[in-house]
Amino acid sequence: MSTAVAASPSLRVRAYESFQRQIIDAQLRPGQFVSQRELVQLLGMPLGAVRELIPRLEAEGLLRTVPQRGLQIAHVDLALINNAFQLRQVLEREAIARFCHSVSDVDLAAIENAHLRIVRRARKGPIDASLLTDAQVVDWGLHDMMIDALGNALISEIYRVNSLRVRLIWLERATLSEDTLPNAMQEHLWFIDALKRRDEKLAMQRLAHHLDCAHKSVLGLPRPALNRSEEPSH
Repeated sequence: MSTAVAASPSLRVRAYESFQRQIIDAQLRPGQFVSQRELVQLLGMPLGAVRELIPRLEAEGLLRTVPQRGLQIAHVDLALINNAFQLRQVLEREAIARFCHSVSDVDLAAIENAHLRIVRRARKGPIDASLLTDAQVVDWGLHDMMIDALGNALISEIYRVNSLRVRLIWLERATLSEDTLPNAMQEHLWFIDALKRRDEKLAMQRLAHHLDCAHKSVLGLPRPALNRSEEPSH
């Protein structure tokens, strides 16, 4: 008789959240091989919880089991990049259409001020690891807020999984840097300006521009230029 004990729901949730954190903190990298034992140590979770986590990660395309080699974190290739960014476009276009009219003036002011603080710190310098980390939190925070404003748990879950894929892509291909941070923040301020105007069409256009820039960056292609005549001044 098997003596294995199924992990409790709370342990499974904690194991998954711990895996997410390892991706976000770059402790797990695309294409990396790990054993179950190493994953147990890295996640700080019991073996039962990790074993139950593995099928979910495989189903989400975040990990695969390779015979004789162990567990491999998702490998970044062109198909993954294009599929992940297309999904972002679909979900975030739907989100911003709602967010443009539902977000409060107070929340928009707070969002804008968070971005402006990053811009001021970048101008003052230096653009160090601490600033880049804070900028990444502000960047992803806005996108997550837009998605969650839909009030649809299924969409939020799909988006969170895809966000992990996108983070793996950034780890492999690109990340916020001294060169890319000013453009990324300016693109955000550009569509925040459209949100403040409650101009849904303009907000969609500017968000699409921002996502297209991010997509091209990870492909090593030039970022499309902003239309400076419409750029907000700060």
